[in-house]
Amino acid sequence: MTDSYVCIDLETTGLDPKRDKIIEIGAVRVERGEITEEWETFVDPGQKLSERIVELTGIHDRELSEAEPIGGLLPKLFTFLGEDVLLGHSILFDFSFLKKAAVNEKLTFERQGIDTLKIARKYLKDLESRSLGALCKHYGIPHNAHRALGDARATAALYRRLAEEFYEKEEAAGEKSLFRAKPLIYRAKRDTPLTTAQKEQLYKLLDRHKLIVDYKVEGLSRSEASRKIDQILAAYGR
Repeated sequence: MTDSYVCIDLETTGLDPKRDKIIEIGAVRVERGEITEEWETFVDPGQKLSERIVELTGIHDRELSEAEPIGGLLPKLFTFLGEDVLLGHSILFDFSFLKKAAVNEKLTFERQGIDTLKIARKYLKDLESRSLGALCKHYGIPHNAHRALGDARATAALYRRLAEEFYEKEEAAGEKSLFRAKPLIYRAKRDTPLTTAQKEQLYKLLDRHKLIVDYKVEGLSRSEASRKIDQILAAYGR
């Protein structure tokens, strides 16, 4: 069984790595089954948070305003991760956001991972929910929900409990064992920065219609800028 890994969790502005942004990262290093090191940070997403995300996470814009953008944080995170196996509850979700951010920064990010959600879905089918919160309640694991470091700590504890209960049974599956790390695959395409013409047009539209927006124009990609311009034109005209 893999007993040395980094458990990672992200809080984001939404569920789509192509459009949404990372706002918090939490990671715990586990060696021989024990947490030996932790890493956490807020991330400036370049936009204001929706009321739903504020309510869900308890994170506010003021806490993100002094944080670094993801581009400046990735090298620090990757140094912490090293080449270790990644563990997570629905690990491909977290990996996809990190892979997308890495591709945008022209960085390489390939990892192997273990998913506690897949293990729970196989062996705990009778539970009404296999969400991290529901599983922590089932096993009596302390859990600071919807905060990255709290979720990472809880997932590491959940993995230990699942291993205690199901590892020997699962090993009968041999090479297909869910307790063994597998390559994480997500195809990400690099965003192209907005053009000078788009930036000028967007600023002119915002000024002409006296609009206050909840995003940083300079941080938009070409496709994001195009959507924003189309939305303004549709709502206010030229």
